[in-house]
Amino acid sequence: MQIIPVVFFTFLCYLTIGIPLAVLPGYVHGDLGYSAVLAGAAISVQYLATLASRPLAGRSADTLGPKRTVSIGLLGCGASGLLLLVAVLCGRWPVLSLALLVCSRLVLGFGESLCGTGAILWGIGRVGTSNNARVISWNGIATYGALAIGAPLGVAIVHTLGFAALGILVTLLAALGLYLARLIAPVPLVHGERMSYRSVFTRVLPHGIGLALGSAGFGSIATFITLFYAAKNWPNAALSLTVFGTLFIGARLLFANTIKTYGGFRVAIASFSFECAGLLMLWLAPEPHLALAGAALTGFGFALVFPALGVEAVGLVPPASRGAALSAYSVFLDLSLGITGPLAGYIAGEFGYGSVFLFAAIAAAAAVALSTVLHLRNAKVTNLPAAL
Repeated sequence: MQIIPVVFFTFLCYLTIGIPLAVLPGYVHGDLGYSAVLAGAAISVQYLATLASRPLAGRSADTLGPKRTVSIGLLGCGASGLLLLVAVLCGRWPVLSLALLVCSRLVLGFGESLCGTGAILWGIGRVGTSNNARVISWNGIATYGALAIGAPLGVAIVHTLGFAALGILVTLLAALGLYLARLIAPVPLVHGERMSYRSVFTRVLPHGIGLALGSAGFGSIATFITLFYAAKNWPNAALSLTVFGTLFIGARLLFANTIKTYGGFRVAIASFSFECAGLLMLWLAPEPHLALAGAALTGFGFALVFPALGVEAVGLVPPASRGAALSAYSVFLDLSLGITGPLAGYIAGEFGYGSVFLFAAIAAAAAVALSTVLHLRNAKVTNLPAAL
């Protein structure tokens, strides 16, 4: 109960992301008359802003405190909603409307970065570092739950109230978050040695590479599962995404404590192995039932990847640099999802849609190997003082 009130701010933040996500490409392409490529680029610019503001988010959480960082992030989400509203109202002037929309996405990316990082550090400050994995797991549940709810909600709102209502709702959700944040006590700032962001980034680099390799499976399923089903003339592609998400959330709810019990590296090795097996099932599936099972196994495996390696990464830096470590580590998720799309698209064009999942399975297998090396190295360092 100490964690849920804080990760609720993550839920609100990602609800402001999810609500316009499914309908804005149609607005840019259909209403403003721009190409599908430009429509996709206008939406994706948010992730560039998220990536660019990660260092600021970490530094803010460490120096200003998690509560103020979350509040600044929510202000960004609210400003994004206002810009979205003005962009829709300026729809008669497509160039101006698109420019305002891009500004809205950039500000939203900034808000996402600060709110997500701040909420995790706020939660850790409330329950202690021994519960790092649980905080990160619940934060992920809030993230993916909000995206799952937000997308269909946005479609329904546009059909009933129009595009302008999206901007109003996003602004109101951010305002609600700002009000609720005032009611929860801040956690004390952690004082002590602070590492430079470059030093932190270098230290968490191996863990981030593991996260990036494992995230290829999620990116490939999210982007290409519907095209894979269509190429095979199979029905119910959306069901595979639902099953993936259900197993993802279920695994985080049921098995988050395993990280504390067995250690992050052991859980990461097992998680990557399950993910690899699920992706291979998808690649080889002769019928939709087996593909569905593969998607489920992939979701189950991917669920604990971020918190498992994240706990180990954050543990490498002084307490006063946890925010920087978390933001540097999260960069690799952003990079992976940004790179997986075009790279997997090239593979699909050359070898077919099924090959996308083979590519992701190879990446997951590489993550197993990397996590094993990190685990052995960590065990060697841990046992060294005892040997001496």
